[in-house]
Amino acid sequence: MIEELKGRFEQLRVQWGVPGMSWALVNGGEIAQTGALGFQTAPASRPVSNQTRFQACSISKPIAALAMLRLVDRGLLDLDADVNDSLTSWRLPANAEWQPIVTLRHLVSHSAGLTTSGFPGYKRSAQLPSAVEILTGVFPANTFAVRVDTIPGVQFRYSGGGTLALQQLLEDVTRTPFPALMQELVLDPLGMTDSDYTQPPPERVHDLLASGHDEFGGPVDGGWHVYPEMATAGLWTTPTDLCRYALAVQTAFAGGRGALLSQPLAREMLTPQVTASGGIGGLNAVGLGPFVTQDGVPPRFGHSGGNEGFRCHLLAYREDGIGAAVMTNSDAGGWLLQHAFAAIVEACAWPGDLEEIVEPDWPATATLVACAGAYRVREEFDFTITPAGHGLEAAFAGQAPIVFAYTGRTDAGAIEFASTVTATVLRLESEEQPGQAITFVQNDQAIVCPRVQIGDL
Repeated sequence: MIEELKGRFEQLRVQWGVPGMSWALVNGGEIAQTGALGFQTAPASRPVSNQTRFQACSISKPIAALAMLRLVDRGLLDLDADVNDSLTSWRLPANAEWQPIVTLRHLVSHSAGLTTSGFPGYKRSAQLPSAVEILTGVFPANTFAVRVDTIPGVQFRYSGGGTLALQQLLEDVTRTPFPALMQELVLDPLGMTDSDYTQPPPERVHDLLASGHDEFGGPVDGGWHVYPEMATAGLWTTPTDLCRYALAVQTAFAGGRGALLSQPLAREMLTPQVTASGGIGGLNAVGLGPFVTQDGVPPRFGHSGGNEGFRCHLLAYREDGIGAAVMTNSDAGGWLLQHAFAAIVEACAWPGDLEEIVEPDWPATATLVACAGAYRVREEFDFTITPAGHGLEAAFAGQAPIVFAYTGRTDAGAIEFASTVTATVLRLESEEQPGQAITFVQNDQAIVCPRVQIGDL
């Protein structure tokens, strides 16, 4: 099985142009296999090893939630109390005269109605904001303020901003820096010795860090981005350490000896709170931190992760003592992960099927090239388009360029590209006649923008 999986993973790595990857498998309640392929930085450099650390990206969230639940177990926090009762250095703001009530249960199940889905991170050379500056949306933060704009507790709405609020609350309550608190409550007790939430990572471990890469294999500027949003996206770790977390959750759920959580709270942790979509493995709901399965799907838990230049996934079964973590240092790693977990399920004879693999349906390069040019929103307000990977880059009058990533096709066959920094969409209505016009969609208003002829500029 080991050589069979390794060979399949190498095929996938080459197929998708992923510079490096690493994995670990859990079987029989213990880590049964680990492996690594490729290089930490493209082109060929230091080989990836089992000790190479990758950005865990959003898998940082359920591990941070475990720390919070340990404090709930100790009676220091209440899952259903207003978080503003515990926050001191920042408080969730009111909307006019209405003060929303948000709880820890809301935060870790992504049902708080909070804004800011994710964070782009910061270049290593950039000035870093504090967590409070990010939450309030002030310089040098590169995202808007975190606030409630839908009714808390009603439905799933993914919010990295909510996990950042959790980070700040834990620091306020314990008066302990977040990385040190995570070492004390989770990383050290679980033996996650190759893991650290410190941002930026200390120089002494730089040789162990994989560099991120775009979907075409180009390195991220500076090797990686820095994430002061530590609980949201800041963990550097290995697949082996992620599997140690999964084993700890399985042990606590079973009420095993030495569990980090009481069994009742562990079982609540893996109980669906809201219906959602969480990626590979049929994860169709959120518990208290991890995504989980419900409605006839084998009881699994896990989480996906995606930072600039990194993609990873953790998936484990609730009661069968099996699971796996796979980490990559490429934006193309998301496509590899689907196939990698399908190979694991087959090779290890895991119960239940995974969902159907989704293959990329990128626009043709010729289509993107044909879109290059200037377009008019209204008189005296134009923007220019240039191809950018599988997406587009738009420069609006008086503004710095913005990348619009390909997001898919509508039922009518239009191709859509979404901004990575604003709530804006560019839509190419016809792939057969690209470049005649582009539809600009913002604030529920769709504006057809005709191409500007050279003589009209």
